[in-house]
Amino acid sequence: MPISRNHTQAFAAYQSLKKKILSGFFTGSDRLREIEVAALLEMGRTPVREALKRLEDEGLLTNEPRRGLVVTTLDQQAVSELYAMREVLEGAAAAFAAKHATPAEVANMGAILDEHDESADPVAMNLAFHDAIYGSAHNRHLIRSLQSVADSTYLLGRSTLANAQRAQLAKVEHRQILEAISGGDPVRAAEAAQAHIRNALLERLKMLRQRQSDAATATPQGEGNTHETFH
Repeated sequence: MPISRNHTQAFAAYQSLKKKILSGFFTGSDRLREIEVAALLEMGRTPVREALKRLEDEGLLTNEPRRGLVVTTLDQQAVSELYAMREVLEGAAAAFAAKHATPAEVANMGAILDEHDESADPVAMNLAFHDAIYGSAHNRHLIRSLQSVADSTYLLGRSTLANAQRAQLAKVEHRQILEAISGGDPVRAAEAAQAHIRNALLERLKMLRQRQSDAATATPQGEGNTHETFH
């Protein structure tokens, strides 16, 4: 059950812990013990307990046997499931934007793409562009679902746009999405957005295979744990 904003300390603990998880402050090797987290945040154990429970309910923390609460890590199956949901939601957002975006909102999306030259951070541009689409969809329930999926995506670590070739292709895909939205074509907008996410998934899976290969090379046969995690 969501924490009421009236529960000031619990909400503050939740916000602080979530920020630390998504920023990579905590890794998959860290155990989040209630008493230690309370000391870190300089709060009582009760609000921290509520915050940890909510983060577990949201899937950002996992209670593992013999380890306790740890930051959730995603295997290949979980990654595929996450991107499948992103494909559905991003397609819906683009379709809604094609129907409901105002001329000013369409112009803002175009400005975001125009303002980011070759020296700009492709990750920042991508976030700004997608945020603009979400706002233009004018559907608060969809935005809430997208935010939840976005939080889980942060658990994957390095962005797929860290690959220069993928970043260049993403720019083309963004233009295609914008053209469909500005043309008021919800079907084409959804298709373009979904293709964008499918291509991101292919890059993500390639990154996962590379990490698995690196882990296998670094760990002598028969030693250590070769189970792939993203942190």
